[in-house]
Amino acid sequence: MENKWFLSMIRDEFRGGKINLEKTHKLLEKLDIQCNYVHVKSIFKDNDRLKQGRITIEEFRSIYRIIAHREEIVEIFNTYSGNQKFLVEKNLLQFLIQEQYILDMSQNVAFEIIQKYEPIEEVKRAHRMSFEGFIRYMGSSECLIFKPDCGRVYQDMTQPLNDYFISSSHNTYLISDQLLGPSDLWGYVSALVKGCRCLEIDCWDGSQNEPVVYHGYTLTSKLLFKTVIQAIHKYAFLTSDYPVVLSLENHCSPSQQEVMADTLQSVFGDALLSDMLDDFPDKLPSPEVLKFKVLVRNKKIGTLRETHERKGSNKHGQVEEFEEIYQDEIKGSETLIGSEDNPGKEDEIISVAGLPLFKKRKVKVALALSDLVIYTKAEKFRSFQHSRLYQQFNESNSIGETEARKLLRLRVALNFQTPGLPMDLQNGKFLDNGGSGYILKPHFLRDIKTQFNPNKPPNQSDPVTLTIRLISGIQLPPSNHSSSNKADALVILELFGVPNDQTKQQTRVIKRNAFSPRWNETFTFIIQVPELALMRFVVESQGLITGNEFLGQYTLPVLSMNKGYRRVPLFSRMGESLEPASLFIYVWYVR
Repeated sequence: MENKWFLSMIRDEFRGGKINLEKTHKLLEKLDIQCNYVHVKSIFKDNDRLKQGRITIEEFRSIYRIIAHREEIVEIFNTYSGNQKFLVEKNLLQFLIQEQYILDMSQNVAFEIIQKYEPIEEVKRAHRMSFEGFIRYMGSSECLIFKPDCGRVYQDMTQPLNDYFISSSHNTYLISDQLLGPSDLWGYVSALVKGCRCLEIDCWDGSQNEPVVYHGYTLTSKLLFKTVIQAIHKYAFLTSDYPVVLSLENHCSPSQQEVMADTLQSVFGDALLSDMLDDFPDKLPSPEVLKFKVLVRNKKIGTLRETHERKGSNKHGQVEEFEEIYQDEIKGSETLIGSEDNPGKEDEIISVAGLPLFKKRKVKVALALSDLVIYTKAEKFRSFQHSRLYQQFNESNSIGETEARKLLRLRVALNFQTPGLPMDLQNGKFLDNGGSGYILKPHFLRDIKTQFNPNKPPNQSDPVTLTIRLISGIQLPPSNHSSSNKADALVILELFGVPNDQTKQQTRVIKRNAFSPRWNETFTFIIQVPELALMRFVVESQGLITGNEFLGQYTLPVLSMNKGYRRVPLFSRMGESLEPASLFIYVWYVR
């Protein structure tokens, strides 16, 4: 029956005789078999017996079986079919419950899977699944490692903003080098499309009273502030409905700050939050309440109540000056001239020699811009102790990377334009909760009474024992050093989380095989704080002289992992999908 179906699907293509490589590739896609052209080309070459660049129908059948009929899938199918040619609904149901951990199953679910994936009509009508249907199901999105439920917004979105991890970007306008590279609107568009909810806009005085955006004191190119705001307005809510915060790194004069305020109001209109909400005069609202809203983060003068009382008044030309105190790491007691925030202005030192300096400087803020800052007032970070004692509910801190590393002893991942490990972790973490850019913190980070210490597992946390059997690779990207489809493939499993959970394990190397390397190796991880843990799969090609070559990776939260036989999709260093390149694994964990 399978043979008859197969011939019926391909016969017309061979009526004119043999077919070439391009037609072979298209015919495989017609059969719903995803394949990498590089691998097809290599397998085509091996099966073209006469080496004429054209193959017979029997040679095509061989190519199809090599690509589609993977041995590890055949073994699973035979186990549940009893080495028969078909899975009946009862067998399929048994597989789904025992291996895929799909609970609350009914016979109807097995029927639906057969109807969706079985390509042979006679088999489908008999309520059975052939191996052809089984490989299509196993290669589908239903068998990916990432839980489908985590691909939608499922968390409680009614808690105050500070109870969420928020996907944030630093120097969003840069797309390459931070000193010489171009500033580009694509930086903002790309970040928003990826679910970023907090964008940094570095604002400086421009010509003709038009503020510009660029990395100050560098040779990066400049963008008009109004052009940036227009681009953000267009793409702000394409990926997520939840609020966008515009963090203004504001170096503009008061007159150009007023231009910024006018631009923000005219472009965003009612979407711009410019007054406190009636129900939230003294606490932060939730992402749910702030859906489709834009919040401005900047220095602010006075209280929210005073802002509310000025609503609707003419603020043109009104400028307030206040003294800002902040910490500097420079040692000594000399007078410092100039700062990034106030170039050319003198900063008064209020510290003693040999100790970290607290400095005081005068800052001018246009009232029109200040009054657009509601729940996201920017405050310089001094210390956690100072914040606990004095920080108001609507104040937030930016902490520099150097200081953050000292405080957390962890890396900070905020530069969307810089590919690599930090962005892999950022993207992986925010896959969760529908890619909305907001993830509810674990209870032990939300409760102010609990004293969470990352070096000690919290009492309330349930450890997880995670077991991963890494079975095989599927059409991995070949090495750049290979002239065909080869790679000396290995996989690294990296666990990121609290210090005691961080670990790394690695497979052996499978030589000269990127198409279908088989490892069948099992790894076990005991995770103390699974709520903060991320698993990163990295595929490399071993290099003895130049070091290992990166081929692809995938990162996701541990608690978003599906159990059972799963496919791990791979992404390039730039975050692009490498489908059909993937890993085939078996996942099991207990709490």
